[in-house]
Amino acid sequence: MDSIKLGRTGLDVSRICLGCMSYGEPLRGNHAWTLAEADSRPLLRQAVELGINFFDTANVYSDGSSEEIVGRALKEFTRRDAVVLATKVHGRMHPGPNGAGLSRKAIFAEIDASLTRLGTDYVDLYQIHRFDPQTPLAETLEALHDVVKAGKARYIGASSMYAWQFAQALALSERHGWTRFVTMQNHLNLLYREEEREMLPLCRAEGIGIIPWSPLARGKLTRAFDETTARTETDEFGKTLYAGHVDADRQVVAAVAEIAASRGIPRAQVALAWLLQKPGVTAPIVGATKPHHLADAVAALKVELTAEDVAALEAPYVPHAVAGFS
Repeated sequence: MDSIKLGRTGLDVSRICLGCMSYGEPLRGNHAWTLAEADSRPLLRQAVELGINFFDTANVYSDGSSEEIVGRALKEFTRRDAVVLATKVHGRMHPGPNGAGLSRKAIFAEIDASLTRLGTDYVDLYQIHRFDPQTPLAETLEALHDVVKAGKARYIGASSMYAWQFAQALALSERHGWTRFVTMQNHLNLLYREEEREMLPLCRAEGIGIIPWSPLARGKLTRAFDETTARTETDEFGKTLYAGHVDADRQVVAAVAEIAASRGIPRAQVALAWLLQKPGVTAPIVGATKPHHLADAVAALKVELTAEDVAALEAPYVPHAVAGFS
């Protein structure tokens, strides 16, 4: 397994990050397609055995049960100091006031709850899952700084937002001497490249590690364009991401299929190889519900695309409306 520094930090992470939204009790939360603990554990074990040391989850995934499953499995399969464990805060965890968002109260309550579910004293990377326009940015940043100083997180990161919002956050942290964001977890793949306009250049200039979510576009880049799965039928959020440019997206998927066929490899490896060669990208966050998903992700590290391959993959793309910020 290849490793890389996380942005400008000294932290080494595997070039593949395992996204753990797929692991959670199906009857908890709003993801009926997730794997229960008995089905999740073999995949988490496989990831460890493949050399993946970077695991990403969130408090809101399956109402906290993702954190519970991941925490128990990693404690059994590896050492805590061998793992880079990331989780997130923002989504609603209980009804009523202060049950969601990025206020000081919410952040302090949710970091403790996440640590309890994960069964650890600290997380390596604590991320804001989305921007919270209802809370002063300074309040959020100072609270995150205090979480780090309390030893409950080693680093902090952000997720999908406008580049101007992220720039404002970085500047505010610098001004006050607060802990600075070291990562951006954003929406980036061959079917959604809007982040190339402003966010990616900003991250490269500021030394921010880029850890894209949905690198395979909810699986659309791995199969025939009109093919569906149980997840695509029930993933309401996913349905909002790729609805506007069917003709162009179909051509991108066809280009992936053509290059994969010419090389005799699965489409997933081509799509991930494209992302891995992008300057500034640290580790795509790959979901896995079957063993070959992890095998393909690791194999993609060895796929070298030519300039002609990249041009063919990118040529059909057309500008998309911003998606994934909510």
